[in-house]
Amino acid sequence: QVQLVESGGGLVQAGESLRLSCVASENIFSINGMGWYRQAPGKQREWVAGIATGRIAEYADSVKGRFTISRDNAKNTVYLQMNSLKPQDTAVYYCAAGPGMVLTTALVRYWGQGTQVTVSS
Repeated sequence: QVQLVESGGGLVQAGESLRLSCVASENIFSINGMGWYRQAPGKQREWVAGIATGRIAEYADSVKGRFTISRDNAKNTVYLQMNSLKPQDTAVYYCAAGPGMVLTTALVRYWGQGTQVTVSS
C-alpha cells in the first residue's frame, strides 16, 4: 500500500520557487518526524530538511535560508517550500518518515516514490 506520496516537482529557472508536498497515511504521520532528502545523478542521497512532531525543524547548510519545511497535521502533509532555486538543487526529492528530524537514511522507516526537480540556469 502507498504510504507517502509526493507532488509538486517540475522544471523551473534559477531564482524561481517550487513547493513540494508529501501526503502520508495518518498512522505514519501522527507518530513520526518527516524529512526531505534529495539525490542528484551520480551522487548519494542527502538529507535536506527535517521537522519533528513538535514542529522543530532543521536544514542542511546548502539550503538554509532558502528552503522551509512545514507540516499540516490536519492534512497529514509535509511541505518543502523552495525559494531562490539554483541549478545545483536539481535532483529527485524524496519524502521520508522516521524518528526526530529523520537526519540520516538509517533512521528512515518509510520513503516516498520521489519527485523530480530540475532547475535550469
